[in-house]
Amino acid sequence: SGEPQSVEGAQSETNAEDIGSRDGEVTGRMELHYADHFAVDYYAGGAAKLTVGGKEEYLLLPADAAVPAGLESLPQILLPAENIYLASSSAADLFLQAGALSAVRFTGTTAGNWKIAGMQAAMENGGILYAGKYSAPDYELLLSEGCGLALENTMILHSPATREKLEDLGIPVLVEYSSYEAHPLGRVEWIRLYGLLSGREEEADTFFAGQEALFHSVESGTRDSGEGKTVAFFHITPNGGVVVRRQSDYVTRMIELAGGKSALTALPESDNALSTVTIQMESFYSQARDADVLIYNSTTAGDVENMAQFLALSPLLKDFRAVQTENVWCTEMSMFQRSSAAAGIIADLRTVLSGEAERTELQFLHRVT
Repeated sequence: SGEPQSVEGAQSETNAEDIGSRDGEVTGRMELHYADHFAVDYYAGGAAKLTVGGKEEYLLLPADAAVPAGLESLPQILLPAENIYLASSSAADLFLQAGALSAVRFTGTTAGNWKIAGMQAAMENGGILYAGKYSAPDYELLLSEGCGLALENTMILHSPATREKLEDLGIPVLVEYSSYEAHPLGRVEWIRLYGLLSGREEEADTFFAGQEALFHSVESGTRDSGEGKTVAFFHITPNGGVVVRRQSDYVTRMIELAGGKSALTALPESDNALSTVTIQMESFYSQARDADVLIYNSTTAGDVENMAQFLALSPLLKDFRAVQTENVWCTEMSMFQRSSAAAGIIADLRTVLSGEAERTELQFLHRVT
């Protein structure tokens, strides 16, 4: 499972001639190891064509670069992008880790909702301004400060009028599909695109290489007793429903890469693309009662400070094996805003599953006692 997943149709510079005759002279393609929802083709003269989601295309145009023949109609993003409106909160941590936060001027997340210290500090000192959520941006503010790019997640597809208005005002809109990546490191690899957009390619590549090395060190480590242990990752809603992750979700994938497996295998089917599903407590009890490890998702439901608070969520929890063996964990509040942290989260999961948590400091999980 640790073999890099190449981009569909990805090509190295050595065989770039195979794709060179379509829209001008292509000199190479960004070689990606895990991400398969974006691709970058480099053109003679410095321009590049970005494809995201397998369908949306953009022309990345550095200063003084020529527009390649055949690409004149593509929406243009001038490089390096400046005064970015970061409506996609999941991208913020990747910009931060690439040293590219100076390229971000606006966010669609209020200061109080950030759990990333760097974003909180930037908003407190006025370096980054709140410009309204993705579906209701402050157009006047964006225009007054020369917004060079609106980076949106796929939620903007449900608000086409907003996207159209931004584009009518001359603000290019880039939709990022990182949440569609099957491999957790695929999400992290989007940092390489953000490095390209912000002029921080070297920093982004260096960070990603470090995360990839960490992942491989975890993957090749001794799994010991962690192999095959069952995990239930969940939170409980105010009305008593239990929100769990589907088998296809990247959290479930991280559990598997850490050597465990989800205890929640009998989930209702659904036609929607949501990564979570809400089940009744009775169903959760029947599937997860004997799970080796329980992990409570604090990022949605709030932190659980102690076992008494955890058991107060439902009287049935006291019967769970993981409660009786003191193997209940809670995520740190910042975990899901830390898009760069997949390798670290997998490392923490491996540590918990192998029973070595008492000897290792964890970053993203803490034991509920």
